[in-house]
Amino acid sequence: MQRPEPINEEIPLDNTRYIESETDTKGIITNVNDYFCEISGYSRDELIGQPHNIVRHPDMPKIAFKLVWDRIQNGKNINAAIKNLAKDGRYYWVFTHFEIIRDINTKEITGYRAYRKAVSKHAKEVLDKLYKKLVEIEKEGGMEASEAYLNRVLHEAGEDVTFDNLLEEIYRLY
Repeated sequence: MQRPEPINEEIPLDNTRYIESETDTKGIITNVNDYFCEISGYSRDELIGQPHNIVRHPDMPKIAFKLVWDRIQNGKNINAAIKNLAKDGRYYWVFTHFEIIRDINTKEITGYRAYRKAVSKHAKEVLDKLYKKLVEIEKEGGMEASEAYLNRVLHEAGEDVTFDNLLEEIYRLY
């Protein structure tokens, strides 16, 4: 499926509704709710069986997804703010809570579930600047360089600031 060309128009989200999806351990979509389809512009049939990065916006730094994947593949939940790309090229920001799905008997990881809600305007402004800088660094020096920059930014924000609690710190510090 060809990715749309991004346009600079944000899709407003209803903060009383969640965008939900499930993937297998490789990030292939196995289930979505109706609101995901409505916001992304894709039908359920277009989404199921596709890699979740079908909605990845090019403004998102690769390091953000590496950190998310490292965390959930190690069996730990994580929260992240992500800018997604709809089928028509518009974008939408979401605060995403990732959960681990485990086999009831073996406790092995069988997939991941994500719940998404709207991100505040303030958080979007701060993160947009940070993510654009990380993407720029990745183009010049690769993901290792962007990770080093992100770690410096987090350390400067405070010893306890991590990618996991970055949104909480944005609200507290800015």
